[in-house]
This record gives sequence, C-alpha cells and structure tokens, in this order.
Amino acid sequence: MSRSGPNALINRYFYQQSLRVRVVLTQLPVTITVALIVGLAAVFHPDALENPLFQIGLWGQVVLLLACALIPWGRLPYPSFLVIPYLDFVAVGFCREGSINSLMGVGLLALFPVFWLAASGVARRIAIIGGTLATLLMVWIPVFLAPGPTTAEQLGRPLILPMMMLAFAITVAVMTASMDAQREQLEEKDSALREALAASHDRERLLDAIVNTVSVGLVAVDADGHDVLMNRKQRLFHQLAAPKDNADPAEADLLIFAADRCTRLAPPERPVARALQGESFSQVLIWAGQGNEARALSVTARPIHGSDGRAGGSVVAFYDVTELVSALTAKDDFVSNISHELRTPLTSILGYLGLALDDRTVLTEEVFQYLKVAERNADRLLTLVADLLSTASRTMAIKPRLTNLAEIIEDSLDSAGPPAAENGVILVNHGRELLYATLDVGRIGQVLDNLISNAIKYSPDGGTVTVRTSTENGSVVCEVQDQGIGMDAEEQSAAFDRFFRAGPALSRAIPGVGLGLLITKTIVENHGGTMHLRSEPGVGTTIGFTIPLQATAEQTTPTGSGRAVPVPR
Repeated sequence: MSRSGPNALINRYFYQQSLRVRVVLTQLPVTITVALIVGLAAVFHPDALENPLFQIGLWGQVVLLLACALIPWGRLPYPSFLVIPYLDFVAVGFCREGSINSLMGVGLLALFPVFWLAASGVARRIAIIGGTLATLLMVWIPVFLAPGPTTAEQLGRPLILPMMMLAFAITVAVMTASMDAQREQLEEKDSALREALAASHDRERLLDAIVNTVSVGLVAVDADGHDVLMNRKQRLFHQLAAPKDNADPAEADLLIFAADRCTRLAPPERPVARALQGESFSQVLIWAGQGNEARALSVTARPIHGSDGRAGGSVVAFYDVTELVSALTAKDDFVSNISHELRTPLTSILGYLGLALDDRTVLTEEVFQYLKVAERNADRLLTLVADLLSTASRTMAIKPRLTNLAEIIEDSLDSAGPPAAENGVILVNHGRELLYATLDVGRIGQVLDNLISNAIKYSPDGGTVTVRTSTENGSVVCEVQDQGIGMDAEEQSAAFDRFFRAGPALSRAIPGVGLGLLITKTIVENHGGTMHLRSEPGVGTTIGFTIPLQATAEQTTPTGSGRAVPVPR
C-alpha cells in the first residue's frame, strides 16, 4: 500500500488518513462486492445462501472487515496489514466453492486481494508470486480434497484463473512502480521548488531589508514604466517632490528642477523618463521639491536587459547630495571672496614695483633683477587670484601667440631656484633647445610654475627635479620629473580634483590648497592639450602636458623673455 497518492484528491481523502482508515477503505470494495453477490443470490439463487461453504466465506468477509476496523495497525509493523488480503483469498475460496454450481465468476473476487498486494509497493515480486500462489491454492485445494484420484485434467481446468491473476498482478505492479517513480520525481521536484521558493523568499526579505537600509533612493521600473520596486528612501523623495495639493501625484506632476534649482524639468527630460528610453547615465544633478525643504539629488540610471537582450526596464538611484552641493557652493563663495580681497594688495604691490622699476638711476643692476623677479611673481600671483575667481565661475581667458617654450621653462626654473635650494633639490633642465609653439605665455608659465613648485614641495628629502621637452605627432610634450614621496593609484585618480591633497602632503604639513593641478589642467585643456601623470609611492612622480605646436621655428624670430614675433614672408 503506497504511502502517498498520485493526485491531490486521493492524497486528501485517502493517504492523509490514518493507517487503520486506509486499511478499512482498501477492504471495502471486496466487502461491498460480496454484499452485492449476496443480494443477487437471494433473488436468483437462494439455494446458494444455504451452502455452508458459501456462508463461511461470507462470515469470513465480515470478520476481516471488523479486523480491519478494530486492529490498531499503526502500532504494528507497517507491512502487517498485508495479512488481510491473504486471508481474503481464503474467504473468496469458500465463497467460490460454495457457489460453484449456481453463481459463476465468484472466483474473480480474487482480483481485489491481488490488486491490494501488487499495489502495496511492499516487496512487489513476493506480492506477485504470493497472489498467484494464493489463487492457485484457492482453485487446487478443492480438487485435492475431492473424493477419488486427482488427475492432470482436473488440475489444469481451473488454471486460467491463476494465470489471469498473475497477469493482473504483474500489470498492477508495473503500473504502480511507474507511478511511484513518477511520484518520487514529482516529490523531488516539489521539494526542490519549495526549497527554491523558500530561498527566493529569504532573498526577497534580504533584498527588502538592504534596499530599505541604504541611504540611497532606489526605484526599479519595468518596460511599461510601472514601478516594480521603490525603497523607503525613494518614497520620502517622492513625497518631498509632491505638490502640496496632490497627495498621490504622477511622475509628470512631481516638482523636479534642473541643477540651477529654478528650471522645472519637462516630463521627457526627467531621470526616470530618460531611463525608460534606454539611457544610461551617472551623477545627473536635479532638485526635488521647493523652498527650504528642497533636496539636491545626484541620479544614476542603468537599464535592465532580459534574457533575450531586450530592454526590460531600468534601475534608477537617487543620492542626496544637498550637503555636498551646499559645501561646494560655500567653497566657491569663499574662494571668490578671498580672491577679491587679495586683488587689492596685489594691485598695490605691482603698482609700487612698477614705479621703482621705472627709476633705473637709483637701482643697481642686481637690485633691478631682484625687483623684476618680484614683479613677475606678483603678476603671476595676481593671475592666480584671477584663476581662483575663474574656477568659481568656470571661465578662464586664453590669449595664444607663437613663442619659444624653452624661454618659459628657463624663467620658471629661475623663479624656483630659492625654494629648490631650501629643500636641497637640484634642478635639471633638458628643455633648452628652441621649441616654438602657439600658446599663452603667461598661462603656460603658470602651468610650469605649478608643476615645478609641486615637484620641489613634494621632494622634502631632496633629490633631482628634471624638466624635459620633446615633440610627438605635431605636439609638444613637456614633463617634470621628481624623486619625491609619490602617490598611490587612488591619489593619482583624484590628483586633478578641486582642493585635493594627498595623504603624505597632509601628514608632512606641506603647504598648498589643492587648486594648482586643477588650474593647470584647465589651462592645458583650453590649449587643446592633455595632462598625464605617472607616480609611485617612495619613488617619485612624472607629470606633464601635451599641446599642439601649431607653428614651426622657421616662421618666427625670437625676441627674448619668452616673447616671439612673426617673420614677414
């Protein structure tokens, strides 16, 4: 008797019952059939009911049904209930023998115990053999007990019934085995699916906990624009951007503004709408809400692709960067204010230096050269102040002209001589050859001043700072190499960021505000060039720029002091 059924109905009404109930239910078909036979016999063959053997068979069925109902099969070894079908063969044998002359086919009641044994799933081969032998004994025992000699013909005449039972038992056993195998596979798949479902629920709960823990607003939308996932932080942003008179606004109704905090973004220009169009973007600044409650959000979106490669929606992340934007605005205001304050004394210094330099009669040549260096550096300091203002306003003027880069390098190295001597740094110039390019003399001088000054500052233990120039593919390449403290990969990636200071510079209290390389990069890019940086901690740094030449030496006549004029053709 299998412990589990092939479908939900049988499982509910049979296999989920107690073993005693299942045994009774299995015995009932043969009992009901015997009762029907009794009814037929009472109508058509009442003489059969008077046969003692038939009566023994009937009482045997009653006793077996009572045994099925009264014996606590669940407390006995599991296969013990199989004694009932074997006793059924005895009862069926008595009924058959008692009605053999009046009722035909009573022996076919053996199908019920044969089916029970073959379908039990317990020792199928023994069940097949046992059922066949029981049927064979059921038809042969009366032959052996009959008076007179037993002949082969007498033994062979009833063999058709045992053979039928053998075929029936084999068929039932094979079908049951196949069904049990399928059931086991289904149970394994069901178990695997339940485990997968439980794991999926665990992952869903974990994902829900994670997305609601992070301080980033997350929303996932499908290809039709419907929200699939929205975490708690994003719901707060959504409420923040909602108009006061609309408790449940649509995406198009939200108060979303551009980075200027004034221009309201049209629905197609909003991050979620752009993401639905398949765009992938990072760090797009928007403002959500109005007034003092408005928040600056940095938005990043990535598309979701299905297994067939088609767009299946997008995930959009909203980072609250209000404090960062406020801090950057405060920095810009500070830089702008301090630059304006510095302009006045620098202008005064340059004015008085100009007056002193105009009266050559009272100045020795040595003092005159000192004042010229002071004037040039004050002028560059004034340019730096202007650049600080331009970094706040994102503007910078470039006035290119044809000039000799070697002379600009010489001027920068001359100015860097005193701090280099103080740090024990040796300055080496490998850029003395004539090298003409169209550039802004003052700006490129500022670039070289920054690079050489940094190389000296970041070589606190001395060493050599080398300046090299070369030409490559119609561009001039200028590099400044030091043997200083160097930078790691993370510091190199942030070297050109505003106000960035490397860790060693901070720990050694090396002066600086972290604007030099940003200004340098801006100047070079405005010349159509690029910056490059190579560094290794403890070994040193090589930093340089590449800008187009845009002219040749034959087209110019040098005039000295970093100036050049075109030669008429």
